[in-house]
Amino acid sequence: MSDGEDHQGTRRDFLFYATAGAGAVATGAAGWALVNQMNPSADVLALSSIRVDVSAVEQGTQLTVKWLGKPVFIRRRMPAEIEAARAVPLSDLIDQSAENANKPDEPATDENRAMDEAGEWLVMIGVCTHLGCVPIGNGAGDFGGWFCPCHGSHYDTAGRIRKGPAPQNLHIPVVAFDGDTTIVLG
Repeated sequence: MSDGEDHQGTRRDFLFYATAGAGAVATGAAGWALVNQMNPSADVLALSSIRVDVSAVEQGTQLTVKWLGKPVFIRRRMPAEIEAARAVPLSDLIDQSAENANKPDEPATDENRAMDEAGEWLVMIGVCTHLGCVPIGNGAGDFGGWFCPCHGSHYDTAGRIRKGPAPQNLHIPVVAFDGDTTIVLG
């Protein structure tokens, strides 16, 4: 073997590794662009968390706000509504999970679905879990909570499915109080 042949092998190896390295960098850059384009846009990120002033919400009334393109029901319940929700045994419920983003894997008791210990504030995503309709509230349906007129799902005063085709309770978003009169969604 002559020195020239060793030199050619080294140059060939260098070209192979340089080409493979450039290809790996180009593939990584293309992959990064494809993954990065799936991130939410700036307008979506701006709406990912909203603050809602609930100082004007009277007991027994409901405020509906739009968050992430979905209606959110903010209800200030009356003592009778709280009592009715707390009197329901879990065995009577179709869906026994709380569907609460703040308390995953908890049972669907009223205490696990309400925002505060007294149970006065209930915040739920206002989308029927059957086919995505928006239920009507303020004491509608057979259980005094919400009713989806499209397919006949009845929710109680804690937003739990009690009758009809909906498979799950109305979902509870990530929500918290910031002070006495402001609720932060997201």
